[in-house]
Amino acid sequence: MKTVYHSADSRGYANHGWLKSHHTFSFANYHNQERTHFGVLRVLNDDFVEGGMGFGRHPHRDMEIVSIPLEGDLRHGDNMGNSGIIKKGDIQVMSAGTGIMHSEENATEQPVKFLQIWIIPNKTDVTPRYDQINIEEKSVQNDFQQILSPNADDAGVWIHQDAWFNLAKFDKGFSKEYKINKSGNGVYAFVIKGKAKIGDQILNERDGLGIWDTNSFTLESQENSEILLMEVPMELSR
Repeated sequence: MKTVYHSADSRGYANHGWLKSHHTFSFANYHNQERTHFGVLRVLNDDFVEGGMGFGRHPHRDMEIVSIPLEGDLRHGDNMGNSGIIKKGDIQVMSAGTGIMHSEENATEQPVKFLQIWIIPNKTDVTPRYDQINIEEKSVQNDFQQILSPNADDAGVWIHQDAWFNLAKFDKGFSKEYKINKSGNGVYAFVIKGKAKIGDQILNERDGLGIWDTNSFTLESQENSEILLMEVPMELSR
């Protein structure tokens, strides 16, 4: 098993006043030649948006974009006619494909915290698509909860890529083996809160660990924790 560790304080950081963003991988003005991606996982941004502020309408193309709110209400709008609020417990996905325009704004005066994740797709020029689901009612404790896959009939949202995302809400001391879904895939583990251990590596809040060249690994919670596991192909093929 091969691993790469990224501590929370090693991430890129941008402070725009209304927006504070930590970048696990190179993004905007943050560039680190050794941190451009993990397989097809291209962007993992940990964003804080002040009340009433947000991102105006802007374009995307040929990218799978996943947003996971952690706190507060985020208002979405796009040129496909979708509009509404996403909040903690929701998972939002957009296939940018041939091109989309969208905006994201804090819908209240309270701060919004959310993860924005970009996955390089295995198909280009697809028809743009939007989906939003709530996973709270199906939330599970001490197990892996699938929130994303390549299959529209599976649990969670789906994208144009052989990727699987799981949330792990583990009590202190609980451990469970994660089995890779597809040969050649790796997993990027990101600790949303708490403290966890994979192999000999301790992961604190907002730390990340990339894992590959293995069929499985064991995730152990050192505290009551919430960990996002992002399984993605390590090689891009279209």
